[in-house]
Amino acid sequence: MVVSPFIAVDWGTTNRRAYRIEDRRIAAVERSALGVSSMAKDAYPAEIAGLRERMGDLPVLMAGMVGSTIGWTVAPYATTPAGIGDLAAGLTRIDDRTAIVPGLSFRDGARGDVMRGEEVQLLGAALIGQVPGDALLCQPGTHCKWVELTGGRVARFTTAMTGELFALVRAHGVLAPQLAAPVIAGDAFRDGVREGARRDLTASLFGIRAASVLGLRDDAQAASFASGVVIGSDVAARIAPGQVVQLVADGDLATLYAMAIETLDGRAVVTPCEDAFVAGITHIRELSA
Repeated sequence: MVVSPFIAVDWGTTNRRAYRIEDRRIAAVERSALGVSSMAKDAYPAEIAGLRERMGDLPVLMAGMVGSTIGWTVAPYATTPAGIGDLAAGLTRIDDRTAIVPGLSFRDGARGDVMRGEEVQLLGAALIGQVPGDALLCQPGTHCKWVELTGGRVARFTTAMTGELFALVRAHGVLAPQLAAPVIAGDAFRDGVREGARRDLTASLFGIRAASVLGLRDDAQAASFASGVVIGSDVAARIAPGQVVQLVADGDLATLYAMAIETLDGRAVVTPCEDAFVAGITHIRELSA
């Protein structure tokens, strides 16, 4: 099936990426720090008009926090289990050339969870064979997603505030002065992962302060160790020894999570995010055009 060119927008809380898609490939990219947290609701039409001026007067299909309560308009969640067809069937249309992809929701008794944006990448990765149809997927970030994929559909998922917790600990409170150094994927990080796997997170974090006072660890290693503690706690709660994790991630986060998974006797298979997003959003466009 030939699909006419369109603009795909991955619009998150703190940033935005727009792609001109032609013949299922990226023809142009525009990256911006203008996430939904920086947008007034009445500013979206002008932003979309600007994208069309720069990237072509084309249909626009958006995913991510643009469809949340803090975005342009609420795009109701598709409920799990769900696949790419459920996302295509649940588009929220702004007009006949502009639409928003729904997020996903999961309920298990009194526990619930939600995601917006990650579902396009994770299902897209399965569509193009980057990950198996039955797999445990992890997409790290401010809010890390752990997803059970069954038959190419999202069956259930868990969100962990891993990245946000580390950012808060690093910026505020008693540990902040010690955590100014960059996080490095090395021995201190691995030691932190093993410490975090003990699952006594708050005590392990305070131990960073005690180690500094007692001269047990150089403060230059403290940020790497703290990152390892937080990520190690997250990973240890999700995997068993020998577990294969399909890691949909790029850059430093891919490196850190892969090291944490392998330190705890799992196996990480890394898949780039951008190709997965383009595959997912293009298939949604094909099904809904």
